[in-house]
Amino acid sequence: MFNLNKNKLITLLKVQYSNMLEYRVEIALWAISGIIPFFMLNIWTNNNLNESINLSNVMLSRYFLSAFFVRQFSVVWVVFTFEEDALLGKISPYLIQPLNPFFRYFAQHIAEQITRFPFAIIIALIFFLINPESLWIPNLSLFLLACFSTFFSFLIQFLIQSIIACFCFWTEKASSIERLLFIPTLFLSGLLAPVISFPEYVKSWIYLTPFPYLIDFPANILSGNNTNIVSGFFMQIFWISVLFPIFKRTWSLGTKKYTAMGS
Repeated sequence: MFNLNKNKLITLLKVQYSNMLEYRVEIALWAISGIIPFFMLNIWTNNNLNESINLSNVMLSRYFLSAFFVRQFSVVWVVFTFEEDALLGKISPYLIQPLNPFFRYFAQHIAEQITRFPFAIIIALIFFLINPESLWIPNLSLFLLACFSTFFSFLIQFLIQSIIACFCFWTEKASSIERLLFIPTLFLSGLLAPVISFPEYVKSWIYLTPFPYLIDFPANILSGNNTNIVSGFFMQIFWISVLFPIFKRTWSLGTKKYTAMGS
């Protein structure tokens, strides 16, 4: 169920990309809805809050623009799609196929990110027109590292939501669990504020959680702010390696319960 060869993956991506092209206007609205970092930048600069973390306005602008990009290409909604499919009875035909349905959802996310890309670039260009002093070209090596880190961030969030989605086999409202998880994600990921601005007693434990590696870590790499790259990638890989077997186990238990109820 978890084996997927290259040809199947490419075909699946092509199909999902074609589907996503039909929703270009909706995806454009999704991209625009992700401008929370720009509102936070305005709050930080108008109140000179960056002085407390010894970060210039330019570097702070680059951080929040980077946070915007990371958020655009790591956002996940699989729990809501899976819950809807489960309620509509679409899961049953998926289960008799040789392909795990989560590969389908994974391909949907990648296709949506590709479709979203030009809209994100347009928003960034508007940002640079308003803040020309923030314009910069990232170092190629740091840019590639930021891309890998953003993809790992996406994997972490995809696995977390996939685990929660599997709870649909036991409850009809697994998305409620995701909404509770959204609160610490919003405040601890670096979307509203760089993690370096947090009090020391918070930073002493937050770096042990997956949250700072969802937005803050890749955004710091892309913006050129100081960050421990080796430690950050280690923690991202660590959380992926922890979450994946949990997802497989939850999926296995859930499908056994589902098929037992339907037999």
